[in-house]
Amino acid sequence: MDQLALIVGLLLATVVAVGLGDRLRLPYPVLMLLLAAALTFIPGFPDFELAPELILPIFLPPLLFATAQKSSWAVFRVRWRTLLLMAVALVVVSTAAVAGAAWLMIPGIGIPAAIALGAMVAPPDPVAVDSVAGRVHMPRRLITVLQSEGLFNDAAAIVIFQAAVAATVSGTKVGAGVVLQFVIGAGLAVIVGIAMGWLTRLITKLVTSMVARSAVTLVVPFAAYILAEELHASGVIAVVVTALETQRHARSQDAAERVTRNAFWDVVELLATGLAFGLVGLEIRTVIRDEGAAVFGMIGPAVAVCVLVFVVRFAWLGLLAIAARKRKNLLPTSPKEVLILTWCGMRGLATLALALALPLTIADGSDFPARHETLVIACAVLLATLVLPGLTLPWLMRVLKASEDGSHEKDAARLLAKRAQAAAISALKEHDLMKELPADKVALVKEKMTRLHAELLDGTLKNESATEKRERGRELAIAVQTIALDAARQEVVAARGEPGMDPEVADRVLRQLDLRTMAMPD
Repeated sequence: MDQLALIVGLLLATVVAVGLGDRLRLPYPVLMLLLAAALTFIPGFPDFELAPELILPIFLPPLLFATAQKSSWAVFRVRWRTLLLMAVALVVVSTAAVAGAAWLMIPGIGIPAAIALGAMVAPPDPVAVDSVAGRVHMPRRLITVLQSEGLFNDAAAIVIFQAAVAATVSGTKVGAGVVLQFVIGAGLAVIVGIAMGWLTRLITKLVTSMVARSAVTLVVPFAAYILAEELHASGVIAVVVTALETQRHARSQDAAERVTRNAFWDVVELLATGLAFGLVGLEIRTVIRDEGAAVFGMIGPAVAVCVLVFVVRFAWLGLLAIAARKRKNLLPTSPKEVLILTWCGMRGLATLALALALPLTIADGSDFPARHETLVIACAVLLATLVLPGLTLPWLMRVLKASEDGSHEKDAARLLAKRAQAAAISALKEHDLMKELPADKVALVKEKMTRLHAELLDGTLKNESATEKRERGRELAIAVQTIALDAARQEVVAARGEPGMDPEVADRVLRQLDLRTMAMPD
C-alpha cells in the first residue's frame, strides 16, 4: 500500500509542479526531481523499489511515442544529416571521450567498463529537453533537432552499453561487432515499427469506438518495444517508427480521433514524465545512500566527467556549425545556436536506468569493476546536465536574446494556409455538389467558409418546411466543408515534402485543419 500511495502522491505532485513551474517559469521535470530527492530525507519516508530492468520498458515506450507523434517522416528527410551526426556520431564521440577520461582517472576500471560508463552518460533525454525548451520560446527548428536527437540516441547508447557490459562480465574486449549489431538491430526495429504501424491502422479501421481507437495507441508502443527487444532489435527505434507510421497514414476523415488522441496523449505524457522524474529523484538518493563514503572520494572525477560532457558536446556542435556554412540544411548555424544546443544536452531517464542496470559481479564472481564510482559519476552527470541547465536556460535565452516570437513561422504558415484555401476552393468548384447551389451561395462558400453553416440555413427548395430547410442546410454545410477541408489537407501534405518547405510548419497547419474539422456542425 505504501508503494501505491507513493505513486499516487508523485502523480499529484506532478500536477502541482506544473502549476508551480508555470508561475516560476521553471521546467516541472526538474522541480519533480528536486522535490522527490528532498522528500527522501524525511525520516521514515518509504523506499520505492523498482527492478532496474523494468525502468526502460515501463517509461520509454509511452514517452518516446508521445514525442514522436509531434514529428513526421518529412522532418527526418529534411534533418537526416543533423540527426545522424547528433543522435549517433555524437553519442559515439561522447562515449569515447568519457571512457578515455574514466580509464585514466579511475584505477582498475578497465576499458570495457569505462566504455559502459561513457555510453551511460552520452544520450540526452528528449522528455527533459521538450519540457524545458518549449517554455522559453526557443526557435522551433532547434526544438525539433533536440527532439529528433533524443528519439534515436538512446538506441545507439544502449547497444554500446550492452556490448561493453557483456565484455566486462566475460572478460573479453569490445570489438567492431558492435557496429554490425547496431545496424542489424536498427533494421529489425524499423521492420517491427512498420509492421506495428500497419497493425495499428488495421485495428483502428475495425474498431468503431473512438475511445477504443485512442486506447489502442497506448498499448501499441509497449507491444512494439517488447517485440523488438525479444528479437534483439532496438525497442527505442521500433517505438519511434511505429509513431511515425501511424502519423504518416492519418486520414482527413479521422480529424476528430486525432484531436481526441492528442489530448489523451498530452495527459499521459505529463503524468508519465512527472512520475519518471520523481522516481529518478528517489533513486538518486538511494544510490548516494548505498555508496556511502565513496561519494566523497569520487567528487573530483565526477566533476571532471561533467565538464567533459559539456565540452565534447560544445566542440562537436561547433564543428557542425562550421560545416553548416557549406550545407545549409545542417544545424546549428551560429555560435549562439551552438551554445543553446550545448546547454540543452540534458541527461535523464536512460542514464539512470542504465546506471541501475549495471550487474553486481562478473563471470568469475568478483565485483563489477569500479561499480561504485560509475554509479556516482552517472548520477553527478545527470544532476549537472539536468538541474543546472533546466534552471538557467530561461536566463541564458534572455542574455543571448535568442527567443523568437514565431513571426517567421507564422508567415510560412500563412502562405501555406493560402495554398490550402486555394485548393479547397478549387475542389469545391470542380465538385458536382456545388451545382446544387445558386451563384450567390457559391460566392459565399468561397468568401466565408467559416460561416458556411449559418449562410445555408434557409435551404434552396421553396416548398421545404423550416425543419427540412435547417436539416438540408446542416447536411449541405457538412458535405461542402468536408470536401474543402479534405482538399486543403491533401495540399498541405503534398507541400510538406517540397524542397524548401518547413515540415514543422506544415505539421502545425495540419493540426489546425483537424481542429477546424472538429468545429463543423453536427
